[in-house]
Amino acid sequence: MAVDIQIVAALEAEVNGNWTPQEKALHEARLKAKAKRRVRKSSSRSESLSESLSGELADGDSYSPKGKGPVPNDRKSRTGKGRGLPKKGGAGGKGVWGAAGMVYEVEEPDVKDPNYDEVAQGDTVYATVVPELDERELEKTVNPIVQEYFEHGDTKEVQMLLKELNLGHHKYEFSSLAVSLSLEGKASHRELTSRLLRDLVGKVLSESDMARAFDKILKELPDLMLDTPEAPQMLGQFIARAIADHALPMAFLDRYKGKVDCDHARAALDRAAVLLSMKREMVRLDNVWGVGGGLRPVKHLVKEMNFLLKEYLVSGEVKEAERCLRDLEVPHFHHELVYEAVVMVLESKGDTAVKMMCKLLQAFWKIGLITVDQMNRGFQRVYDELPEINLDVPHAHSIMESFTDLCYQESVITKQLRDSCPSRGRKRFVSEGDGGLIKN
Repeated sequence: MAVDIQIVAALEAEVNGNWTPQEKALHEARLKAKAKRRVRKSSSRSESLSESLSGELADGDSYSPKGKGPVPNDRKSRTGKGRGLPKKGGAGGKGVWGAAGMVYEVEEPDVKDPNYDEVAQGDTVYATVVPELDERELEKTVNPIVQEYFEHGDTKEVQMLLKELNLGHHKYEFSSLAVSLSLEGKASHRELTSRLLRDLVGKVLSESDMARAFDKILKELPDLMLDTPEAPQMLGQFIARAIADHALPMAFLDRYKGKVDCDHARAALDRAAVLLSMKREMVRLDNVWGVGGGLRPVKHLVKEMNFLLKEYLVSGEVKEAERCLRDLEVPHFHHELVYEAVVMVLESKGDTAVKMMCKLLQAFWKIGLITVDQMNRGFQRVYDELPEINLDVPHAHSIMESFTDLCYQESVITKQLRDSCPSRGRKRFVSEGDGGLIKN
């Protein structure tokens, strides 16, 4: 009532002014609206006050005991409105991903989006793109692969490494680089290269790629001869081995008949034709590179060493025996040569073999072809098997003692190795009349 009286008094005071009827009506409407707002505000304050007093009586934990206001970290509304729950069910606030248990569905791409890509929305397949290697990068990448292959000899690992590379139209150059590197290496490296070319055809390379590789090597043959004078003969052996292994087409040699101007290339092709004509009945020219390193079977290596020693006993050429032993490329197996040489001495008749074998071992010892360990191991193997050898050679002990003495005099073996030579006991049985006693 007091508010209404004030409103009426204000209206009466302002009516006496000099206002137009329109201004007067507008002013009255403003005053009435202002009065209504005041009434609504005062009523809401009275309701909130009554609710807070009732809540304080029901629960004394929401306010401090001294009545200084709400407790800190209280999540209830301080205006007295609402149920006191967190906003948006806990899904609101900074750094919040949403309410607990909310599952987001896949959003369909919007066609009106400026970043919309019509091609990307189809059945797109994503794959790792490997850039194609150029000639310089190819050589830097291939050289370590080939050099490592010469150590382990695993063609499957090389196939796996090549499949990971993008060789492109330079694929054939791998074969030419591998052959060029093997020409500068050992016979065992050339044997490994021939095996590699055989295993790569049909899996990584084709016969046409292999033919292009050998065409390139034939053109570069004069340059290869600067480092390897025997390159034409070796290349001819490579071509013959590749044709025998079905890595090169049979018509490869026919394409060059009467069309070769380079003398070196003609020599390589003639070498290949001669080998193929000699071995036409064989499926492969497996021995075109000789006996290659420790990759050959042990029985084969033993057979080659026996043949080496027998040839030396006939010819007496130490240099030829040295060359043949080096070509075997098995320095870890030289103790077998020592063993076979000593056994031949025990089984021989006369002093010729004893002197010749001592001379051969002395020559190999001086140039370092046979080390101390290999020499000791070879003699020790004979010492261990001497009782068995004695069954076939009754005088093996006496021959062994004289041979070790000679080798010690020529500084082939050490004094310790000579002293460890087993000697046959000199005890013998007397006649039966003595009761079978042993006479010392």
